[in-house]
Amino acid sequence: MSAKPGAGTVPASRAVYAQRILTAAAVALVLPATARAGNVTMVVRDVSLGPRALQSVEAPIQFDMLGLHWQGSGAVSYRTRGLSGRWGAWTLADADAGPDPGSPESHPGWHDGNLDWTGPRTRVQFRTTGRVTRLRAYYLWSRVVAGPVRRLAIAGSPALVTRAQWQADEKIVRAKPLYAPVLKLAIVHHTAGSNDYTPAQSAAIVRGIEAYHVEANGWNDIGYNFLVDRYGTIYEGRAGGIARNVIGAHSLGFNAGTVGIALIGNFDRTPPPPAMEAALVRLLAWRLDVAHLDPMSRVVYTSGGNAKFHAGTVVTLNAISGHRDTGPTDCPGNDAYALLPSIRARVERTGLPKLYSPAVAGTVGGDVRFQARLSGPRPWTVTVADASGTVVARGSGDSKLVDWTWRSAGAGAGPFTWTIAAGNDVLPASGSLGRKAAGAPPPPPPPPVSLLAGLTVSPAVLTPNASGTGLTAAIDVTLARPAALTVSIGKRTLLATSAAAGDDHFEFDLSGLPDGKYALTVAATANGATSTSTVSVVIDRTLSGLTATPAAFSPNGDGSQDTISFGFTLARAVPVQVTVQRAGTVVATLFSGQLGPGAQTIGWDGTAAGSRLPDGEYAVVVTATSPLATVSLLAPFAIDTVAPSLSVANGAALQLQLSEPATVSGQVDGQPVSVAEPAGTFTLPWTGPPVTSFSLQAEDAAGNLSAPVTGP
Repeated sequence: MSAKPGAGTVPASRAVYAQRILTAAAVALVLPATARAGNVTMVVRDVSLGPRALQSVEAPIQFDMLGLHWQGSGAVSYRTRGLSGRWGAWTLADADAGPDPGSPESHPGWHDGNLDWTGPRTRVQFRTTGRVTRLRAYYLWSRVVAGPVRRLAIAGSPALVTRAQWQADEKIVRAKPLYAPVLKLAIVHHTAGSNDYTPAQSAAIVRGIEAYHVEANGWNDIGYNFLVDRYGTIYEGRAGGIARNVIGAHSLGFNAGTVGIALIGNFDRTPPPPAMEAALVRLLAWRLDVAHLDPMSRVVYTSGGNAKFHAGTVVTLNAISGHRDTGPTDCPGNDAYALLPSIRARVERTGLPKLYSPAVAGTVGGDVRFQARLSGPRPWTVTVADASGTVVARGSGDSKLVDWTWRSAGAGAGPFTWTIAAGNDVLPASGSLGRKAAGAPPPPPPPPVSLLAGLTVSPAVLTPNASGTGLTAAIDVTLARPAALTVSIGKRTLLATSAAAGDDHFEFDLSGLPDGKYALTVAATANGATSTSTVSVVIDRTLSGLTATPAAFSPNGDGSQDTISFGFTLARAVPVQVTVQRAGTVVATLFSGQLGPGAQTIGWDGTAAGSRLPDGEYAVVVTATSPLATVSLLAPFAIDTVAPSLSVANGAALQLQLSEPATVSGQVDGQPVSVAEPAGTFTLPWTGPPVTSFSLQAEDAAGNLSAPVTGP
């Protein structure tokens, strides 16, 4: 992601460029105008696209991060004004990351702009170039949480800040992680925005990125796998296991089988500080060593599709690449990109000796060949053991190349485990062979090697999520050698392309198909031979549109938001169960029985077995059983009966303090005011003469009211 002028501009072939200065205007939105995720407050505003004169525009809240979404082929720039009253430079909004086309995380029709750290700001201006039909601004205030940032080493990793330590908001994560079979390469990014942040603000930036990626972009989780700040602190990104091949949303068309690492800041004209560069080297050296990937190698990758490499394009990349190598962007900035050759060399030298590219060919009952490459000549051993751990075969050598063949005839069917080791200071490689068949006769001669070495589909049951989307199937295919690949469902062809050997990931939007059970078939053809494999997929739209209104309620009998309503829609009459859960445990069952088709509403007063449940974060889970499948939807909500506390810090300056995020309303010198503010100290926006009197009250999301305060 980059803020360099020129990225994403209208093609030069256009006869006329239209440039407009825009102001932010509050309008009715499809999504909530205000969202809160942990320590992050986000306010959304559509921006008027009518021609306006250049002017100072008051933001709806004091913000320190800004993200933009827009529609159309044009480009959007912005500039912000700080607390000192000085305007910053114009910055081009960039939107070059995100999930692959057809992914359940994708946001069709919109450019999902990157979230930029601005530091505390109060005003903003927008400027469009070319055709921009809609523009939406996301203002975020990510609160800095007091306390030292702790770091932890997990599974031999360099010291990093875990999701729990940077206080990731796990309740907003939309889905379980998806995994790629192997890690192919690392992609380096920068987040753009300002480099002017303190160590304490780094975690706040990461929290803001998580909230924006999930609640604004609609992604499952934060898009990056790791983030590194300018002080050398490494942050765990997308959940699922730091040493596992979690598929992120960081490089359009190149997400599967890659690890995305974001440098926090803008490094187009400023090189990453030495501490940041050293941390990046440590992280890459460890993560690539876990995958046994040579940092100096070149990798063949089949694009999932973007504006630079269309779907099916075979691209050769460095094992450590910049984002611009995979898509139409300047990311990770010119100065950071220029460092990548030296970073690759430093990664290669870090943590030696290493073992690269372990491979096993052949089947048990015949010859099984083990190969690998070491970073330098040294003694190595290949060991094969049976299910009891008894060593049944061993080979060894003293060279840079590992190459040993096990003559396994008569050894039985297995299972066996294998290990390639080269001393205690080398991370070994291991795997399994054969199958369990105790007492069975020797297996028949192996059939010809299939072109399709693996096929999985996820999820196997597709159902609309709360926003009405989610009918997307993710397909992972492993090819034994290059082949022509065809993917079809029923008689409908979804994809026909050429693919390289290895692992490929594709995602298909199946929303055009009616409900039913389908056979999804993958066929690979090479040199006149064809291999096919079929998996089952179910599409079931029985349940959709689950909502919890309001998102927070206060069942304390004060007459304000004492109850909550859960709404959902059924396509047919089915058995339904509605439960309330906390941390995955059912705490109340609200309904269990048959319901007819159409819109459904179930109210709740916050009690279970006659007792009110305690304040906290909850989720309503609706499960419907149809003739095709059992499907569920989940919607989070909160019980909050504690009123916010509003106090005066400096009355003359309109400086106030809030115990929790709330809307502060009332009058200042007889003029009505209403602003949404995060927890902590804030200054009420006021541009009039010195204040002589005010009367204010705070209301939180659950409708609880603070005691009024007056002043000065």
